[in-house]
Amino acid sequence: MAEKVLLKDTLFTPFKVRKIALEIKRVYPDFKELGFEKEVCEAFPKLELKARIYHIRDMLSTYLPKEYELAVEILLKSLPKELDSSKSDNDFGDFIYAPYSEYVTLYGCRDEHLKFSLLALREITKRFSVEFAIRDFINSYPKETLEMLSSCAMSYNYHERRLASEGLRPKLPWAKKLTLDHREPLVHLDQLFYDNTRYVTRSVANHLNDIAKIDAPLVIETLKRWKSSGKQDPKEMDYIINHGLRTLVKQGDEDALMLLGYVKEPNIRVSSFMVHTEYVIIGDSLIFDITLEAKEDTKLIIDYIVHFRTKAGTFSPKVHKLKKIELKKDRTITLEKKHLFKANMSTRKLYVGEHKVELQINGAIYKEHTFILRRK
Repeated sequence: MAEKVLLKDTLFTPFKVRKIALEIKRVYPDFKELGFEKEVCEAFPKLELKARIYHIRDMLSTYLPKEYELAVEILLKSLPKELDSSKSDNDFGDFIYAPYSEYVTLYGCRDEHLKFSLLALREITKRFSVEFAIRDFINSYPKETLEMLSSCAMSYNYHERRLASEGLRPKLPWAKKLTLDHREPLVHLDQLFYDNTRYVTRSVANHLNDIAKIDAPLVIETLKRWKSSGKQDPKEMDYIINHGLRTLVKQGDEDALMLLGYVKEPNIRVSSFMVHTEYVIIGDSLIFDITLEAKEDTKLIIDYIVHFRTKAGTFSPKVHKLKKIELKKDRTITLEKKHLFKANMSTRKLYVGEHKVELQINGAIYKEHTFILRRK
């Protein structure tokens, strides 16, 4: 069996450290690249991904001039050419440049460097997203940073345009919490929702999904307004609506379902919800099937909810997608699902004992079954 390669050892390697060292040396001949490489790489084995970013940042501080703006000018001059602005997606950039924006945040988020630092972040984000680093500036200098992001929203470069949404997401994973009111970035989203790149519209949809966890009515109203404007291609607008409402749909929000063309209580009959594995061994699958009949033409979002047992003996529900389907009147369908209870999951620890699975259709619970999770 092949040895698993950790993400940190893919994104941050001696080869990539050598790459940035030589780029810096090219524009700053006094840079002691061998010492930099040695100190950076020697610490890697004991550092996780985020810590490696901070460590490289700190080593940049050690080996670059102490004058902040001079040091950043060197970093900017050393940057490779901008990411291809003609692409529309899947061009996130190289993680090895993440320490550059962290350097700007640590040393440049202050009055005397503010304008310079914001311009620097705009340059860096064209090589690697600065969505995390920008949040310190949003919290400390909201007016100036929002003005900069407003300019980004109109940029020719879609990485800058994406930053105007992604950097302002109220619940960006693994990111510092914003003190900004969640309604303020809507002025940027109003410009970005009709962007012609999926990289940007996905961020807009994710941003709305974040807001939905705080202010669902605002999201519904915003999507209705955008759709009626006709500014975005209908197919892409449907993508934004579906992706932006995914949390509300899982919660069975009636307004979200209606906007997507679903009714809360469809005229259907669930004739069977059969669990075939009353006992499930960790590493094996829960197997179940459902049979249902449509009493009239209808659109269905069919989900199932696994209630995982916790250490305390309570249950933690998780909604999983099963199928979206349009059924004609009197048509019957049967769906089968195998849900793997993978051992050593990185996102959840499994506990033996009673679990529960529920059938959810258009946000409403129809049937449920219990089963027992065991070890071998």
